[in-house]
Amino acid sequence: MSSSFPGFSPQALAFFEELAANNRKDWFEAHRSDYEEFLLEPLKSLVAALANTMVAIDGELVTMPAVDKTISRIYRDTRFSRDKSPYKCRMWLTFKRYRPDWKETPCFYFEINAEGYRYGMGFYCAAKDTMDRLRQYIESSPERFREEIAWLAGQDRFVVAGESYKRPLNAALPDDLQQWHMRKNLYLVCNRPPSRLFSAQLLEEIQSGFQQLAPLYRLLWQLR
Repeated sequence: MSSSFPGFSPQALAFFEELAANNRKDWFEAHRSDYEEFLLEPLKSLVAALANTMVAIDGELVTMPAVDKTISRIYRDTRFSRDKSPYKCRMWLTFKRYRPDWKETPCFYFEINAEGYRYGMGFYCAAKDTMDRLRQYIESSPERFREEIAWLAGQDRFVVAGESYKRPLNAALPDDLQQWHMRKNLYLVCNRPPSRLFSAQLLEEIQSGFQQLAPLYRLLWQLR
């Protein structure tokens, strides 16, 4: 597969909009070729184009451009959901190590939906032990931790996110460390409107963003 990636077609966003209004098996099957042309194949191309960057960050990351390897399914699991619509109105890529507990390990991600796209790095659902070790690291080495996250103050791309406890677990910590220390889960995310989706600039943006996140990704693995 070619490692070039020219961007998505505007038809990708149009497909999500139409799917939201016609979330039925008969409609999807009648438009399956649109799904494959405007979403699945471009996502495969994007994975292939990012592969060298991801392997340079972590040689254990899975970079196979295939559904259930790096690419999400479009089919929803409705067994335990009140929403019985059969298809997702968004798709995403995940670069992760091959592990059965990958949802508790740091990974990189990219998501596309009708409104735009987002990408970043962090945990799908961090284990409490992992977050406790992060808290211990912050408390024992606050200045070192500040040095490792200092780059965040000089940029406007990524924000720190994830569910937090309602009250500080260590009230003595200053505010700049609390936003990390109070997290139940942790990820960094960049949300964008769709303008760059339609050009090769998207690949360059994601590559540089993932490289920027790489040192923090390695720290999270060390703590885990």
